Amino acid sequence: MNSTRCEECCTKMSRVNRTTEQAVVARLWQEHLRAAFPAGLRGAEVAGIDTVPLDAGIAGCVSTWYNNGGALDSERHRILRDCIADLDQVLPLLNEAEGLCYCQRLRELAQLVSDTDPQLSK
Repeated sequence: MNSTRCEECCTKMSRVNRTTEQAVVARLWQEHLRAAFPAGLRGAEVAGIDTVPLDAGIAGCVSTWYNNGGALDSERHRILRDCIADLDQVLPLLNEAEGLCYCQRLRELAQLVSDTDPQLSK
């Protein structure tokens, strides 16, 4: 197999993966928009982390990514990485199913969007 053929294949796979990724983010984002913020997390600090701004920060980044066709600047990538680290501290401490499901979906959204290449998103 020549290298040109390999590059074509890799490029095509990259487009398919990107399309699939965007479809998953779109589905999760719609679920997130329909979900009410869990009452047990309103005004709550878990592991010293306020869950309301955590939710708002991720939602803002995901909304920007979604509205920009999968593009996100490096500052929003940093915000998402910080929020993911915060969620990694919060999630093990959640006992209520509603809050746990909400935060797990939020983390999945943040991770999917954060995994995009910031160099391609400028």
